[in-house]
Amino acid sequence: MKKYLFALTALAAMTGSASAADLGARPYTKAPVAAAPVASWTGCYIGGGGGGGLLSQNTREFTLAGTPDSAVWATSGGRGSFGTVGGGCDYQFALGSWNMVVGALADYDFADIHGTRNASIGTWPYFGDEKLDQSWAVGARVGWLVSPTLLTYFSGGYTQAHFSGFNLTRNVFPVPTAPLFSVNSGWRDGWFIGSGLEYDLGWIPGLKWNTEYRFSDFGTVRDTYYAFGTTTPAGYTDSHKYVQTIRSTLVYHFNWGGR
Repeated sequence: MKKYLFALTALAAMTGSASAADLGARPYTKAPVAAAPVASWTGCYIGGGGGGGLLSQNTREFTLAGTPDSAVWATSGGRGSFGTVGGGCDYQFALGSWNMVVGALADYDFADIHGTRNASIGTWPYFGDEKLDQSWAVGARVGWLVSPTLLTYFSGGYTQAHFSGFNLTRNVFPVPTAPLFSVNSGWRDGWFIGSGLEYDLGWIPGLKWNTEYRFSDFGTVRDTYYAFGTTTPAGYTDSHKYVQTIRSTLVYHFNWGGR
């Protein structure tokens, strides 16, 4: 009997070993790798930077009676630099196979864009120094994601710019006269259109670089010019002003999901 029990026990042990061998080695699996965050323009942002600008304008002077002091419009302008701060909010969505972005924006520029203002009053040429010293804008943009990290867009909206007052001096060779007329400072209403690129730098989540060209038109406005040092009107001056800028800003997005 003991021999039979021993034989059965040995047979069971051999069968179990063979079954374990048939199972093979236990497979090794790695933990899944977390997916990298996807760049997104959905969210709000703030930014700051600077750039350069060109001012151009067409001007014409009129007497107090409203008749032209000159038969032609004079052209003048200036150039300079500016700093800017701003912010906005965007929304990214799919349109077929395209990834689109729409949003609202606002910015403020503190500027030093200045140049010579030419004028012709009576039979004499005059000149003065005029400066755009600040402006602000609100508007919208719509764009298309060329790649997950590069946005190209168009922008447009409303803008205001402040132009400094200036004095008009008779341009007499070789020595100009003392100032004879003055024009007060003031704000101009206008509109702008632009286009730009925005790139996700990838160094810090949400950090992007923006470069935009912008054209602003401030229309034709009639200002009064005064006898220098007085409040006595001496005539009127019409000017149609245009401003072109190129701005680059570092932008930080507070995105709602994504990067």
